[in-house]
Amino acid sequence: MTIARWVGVGESADTDSAAAGASACAAALAGRDDVCLLIVFASAAHDLPALLRGIAPGHVPLVGCSTAGEIGSSGPGDRGVVVLALGGPGFAVCTRVARDASTRLRDAGAEVAHCLETVEPRPHRALLLLSDGLAGDQQAIVRGAYDVVGSTVPLVGGCAGDDLSMTGTFQFYGEQVLQNAVVGVALGSDAPLGIGVQHGWRRVGEPVLVTGSEGNRVFTLDDRPALDVYLERLDASEEARTDPAAFNRFALSHPLGLGRRSGEDHVRLVGGANFEDRSLSCIAAVPQGGIAFFMDGDAASVLAATDAACEGAVAGLDGAPALGVLAFDCIARRSVLGADGILDEVARIGAACGGAPVAGFYTYGEIARTRGISGFHNQTLVVLALA
Repeated sequence: MTIARWVGVGESADTDSAAAGASACAAALAGRDDVCLLIVFASAAHDLPALLRGIAPGHVPLVGCSTAGEIGSSGPGDRGVVVLALGGPGFAVCTRVARDASTRLRDAGAEVAHCLETVEPRPHRALLLLSDGLAGDQQAIVRGAYDVVGSTVPLVGGCAGDDLSMTGTFQFYGEQVLQNAVVGVALGSDAPLGIGVQHGWRRVGEPVLVTGSEGNRVFTLDDRPALDVYLERLDASEEARTDPAAFNRFALSHPLGLGRRSGEDHVRLVGGANFEDRSLSCIAAVPQGGIAFFMDGDAASVLAATDAACEGAVAGLDGAPALGVLAFDCIARRSVLGADGILDEVARIGAACGGAPVAGFYTYGEIARTRGISGFHNQTLVVLALA
C-alpha cells in the first residue's frame, strides 16, 4: 500500500480546554501516526496550558497562537480551537522561537528564520511566521526574516489576536504558552506550495503625501492635520467626526493604502484617531515621504478578494490538487463581512481549493512576502495551499 502525504483539520467548541484540545487533535489525526507538524489556533478565552496538555504533542513539533476568531473546514468560529496536522512523506519541518520580541523585532524575525538553514532540503520551501500581534511594527519581523532567507523563499503567516480585548496575545511552542514571541516554521515540501494575497479595498480619489509621521502615527497629510484630511476626503459622518467609537467603526472599512512601485497597495488599518492633535494611529508603520491613498470597500469587494486570493494560491500548485489550506484573515475584514458574510467566505475558500480541509484564524495582521521586501499587511486575506 502506498503511503500518501496528508493534511488533516480538527475543530472543537468544547468549553473544557483539555477536552477541546484532545478532540480537535484527534479529529485532525484521524488515527494516523505519521504526523510531522501540529498547528494550533485557539481562543485566548481557553485555559491555554490545559488545552495544549490535552493535545499532548509529545515528540511532534507544535506551533500556534491565540486568535480573534477561528477558521475551520466547517466555517468560522469563536472561543474554540482548530488544529491542523501535517503528515506523510515529502514534508520536512523545522521550528524555532524567539522570545522578548518587542524590544528586538528585526532580530527576532532573523532568529526564527535560521531554522530554514537546518531543515531537510526539499524543492519547495516557505517560512511560516506567527507573531504577537501587539508587539510593535510587524514589518520589522518580516525584514529580519528576509535578511536571512533572501528573496527566493516566501514568507507567510499571521499575527496573533486576543478576541479584540487588546490586552495580550499568546504564542504556542511545544507545550509552552508564550507572550511577546515570534514562532517560525521552516516548511519543505516535495510538492508545490501556493500563496494568494488580496485585500478587496479600492482607492478613493487622488493620492496624498505623508508629510509628517513617526512609526505608526500619522500627523500630517499634504501638510494638513491627518485626521482632518481623512474625514474630509472620505466624507465621514458627523458622528465619526466627533465620537471615537463611531470613528473606529468607520475606519474598519476605510483603510489607508501605501503605494508601491509594483503598483500594488499595502493596506494599513486606521486603528484610532487623536481628536486633540488631529493625528491618525495605524496598526503598522506609515513612512514619512511616502504616497498614501484613501480606500473603501464593502462585502462584495471583500468576497471578490477572497476568490482572487484562493485563485492565486491554487495557481501556485501547478495543477496539483490542494491537500489542505491555511487562511490568515484580518479581523477587520470579518467586521465588514458580518455573520453571514464570513460563513460565505470560508465556504468559498474550501470550494475554491477543491474541498480541501481549511484551518486558520482571524488576525491582527497578515504576513505574505512573495516578492520585494515588504510583506506585512492589514485588512488582507492570505491563503497558503499545500499540494
